Amino acid sequence: MDEVIYEAGLPSGREGHLPLHSHDKEEYSASSLSENEKAKMGADVEILIRPWRRGQFTLRAVLVGCALGAIIAASNVYLGLKTGFTFGAGLFGSIFGFAILKPLSTSAPSYLGGGYFGPKENNVAQAAASAAGSLGLLFTSGFPAAYQLGLLNATPQEDIGRLFTFTICCAFFGLAFSIPLRKFYILKLKLVFPSGVASAYTIRSLHVGKSAALDAKRKTKALILSFCFAITLRVVSEYAPGILWDWHLFYTLSRIGWTSAINAESWGWIWEWTPAFIGAGMLTGINASYSFLGGSFLAWAIIGPIIVRMGKAFGIPANPNIPGYMNYSSISLTDPVNHPSPRYWLVWPGTLMLLCTSFAEVGCNWKSIYAAVRTMASPVTERFYKHSLDGADAPTSKDEIVDPVPASERVPFWMWGSVFILSVIISCVVMGVQFGQNVGITLLAIIFAFLFSFIGCESSGRTNINPVTSIGMCFCFFQFFLEIPDARDCYYSNPLFHPGAAEQAADMIGDLKTAHLLRSSPKAVFGGQLCGAIVSIFMSAGVYVVFSTAYPCINDLKYATCSFPTPDVQSWRVRLLLLGVGWDRP
Repeated sequence: MDEVIYEAGLPSGREGHLPLHSHDKEEYSASSLSENEKAKMGADVEILIRPWRRGQFTLRAVLVGCALGAIIAASNVYLGLKTGFTFGAGLFGSIFGFAILKPLSTSAPSYLGGGYFGPKENNVAQAAASAAGSLGLLFTSGFPAAYQLGLLNATPQEDIGRLFTFTICCAFFGLAFSIPLRKFYILKLKLVFPSGVASAYTIRSLHVGKSAALDAKRKTKALILSFCFAITLRVVSEYAPGILWDWHLFYTLSRIGWTSAINAESWGWIWEWTPAFIGAGMLTGINASYSFLGGSFLAWAIIGPIIVRMGKAFGIPANPNIPGYMNYSSISLTDPVNHPSPRYWLVWPGTLMLLCTSFAEVGCNWKSIYAAVRTMASPVTERFYKHSLDGADAPTSKDEIVDPVPASERVPFWMWGSVFILSVIISCVVMGVQFGQNVGITLLAIIFAFLFSFIGCESSGRTNINPVTSIGMCFCFFQFFLEIPDARDCYYSNPLFHPGAAEQAADMIGDLKTAHLLRSSPKAVFGGQLCGAIVSIFMSAGVYVVFSTAYPCINDLKYATCSFPTPDVQSWRVRLLLLGVGWDRP
């Protein structure tokens, strides 16, 4: 696959493509575009450049991208179990991909990965990293909830085959969905996709300018130092946790005379120097961070103490040697109806808020969903209309979207269509053989996964937030009303299709946005994403097995405390309980 370097000729302030190296600019005429296409593109007509071909899809880019994505996959499983958030690998793959491949390109011989390394190849490495790290959310929500309810075997090690095959089902839907959605969300709506734009500008800054090499070294050095500092802090803090990790301020105040301060300690109000949480806060954005903090304060400083005072929820003594020190964060189900813990009680209104959000999200985005379906179906309908006119030219639609990418660099229908068809076939076989589900329900789940991908892409493109938990909840309750007999597994497995597809589709379109700005080949980026998706299958499931083995409390509710709060797992478990999974349905 070749790289054709272009120079953007757009007026300042208009969306276009980022200029690359000045020595790569060799103009040629834009006569290959028809007058109709030029009229439609208006100011977006590029000053095209005579092709100067260099490889974009290379083995070194794919290998480095997949390795970086594997690191993000591991961190996403950790972060998801800790906070309920996962993050894309775009920026990480962009910077570290450059840090690894740029020195290799200048110092190694060609047969060992040497040779020119440009921004478009960097984009492919970034896309592979993004795809490789995108499926961790499956193992920070539905699967741990299923283990907690006893719907699977005793440990994930016994189900490793089912975990791998189910991940295969989810790994390629988002990829297949992203290609037809690209035209609508990137070329027509021109959504921002903040992460994709940030990756594009990062890649450009690493490759362009007199100080590009120096800036790249500084950014890489900052990342490496941050990485080493986080690891060192976590290891050293095991020997001095009260100084380097947890600051129990209210406990200290209670010991020096303010005895009632132990109540704040009981509700978990401590200061924890967790690099993962600090980094998550820096990446999440101020509005979402305010919401997260506000929800925590509402639950654990207002509602929690009130329901305990009213006798609606109960804590257990945390340490009998410390008067008044209670544990209110237990999720034990010994007697959840008559003697619930505050955490169990609070999970229900929290889940209800997520449900309301999910249905409101669907309702508010129905126009976008309808428009996207029409846009994607237009090539088929136009072809049918032309045939119906017996060869006569069909009238040109004023809404036709002109794709500035050369036809040779676009992802052909047979490529993404074959990925989609194979995914459907594999999903039907896996869900039928391993989960006892009929083909009709599986196909219905796939259709809904496709529709909910619109919501994920729309939200991610506008706000950089993908409501994957809410998306999964919609189909969960729709499926309940189908009253599927003897299909408990369907209630946790089917809804996982939707957040998996929505998360991956949004991430992949973000990569295609980066490719659009850098004028990279969508076909090369798609190839990198396919390779990364293969890595994500084994990495995400494997890391989950490792974590659940080291911390059995993730899947077992018998433990009173756990290092992982698993907020998403609790909402999924409560949702399954609402559906009657875990006891006989009334």
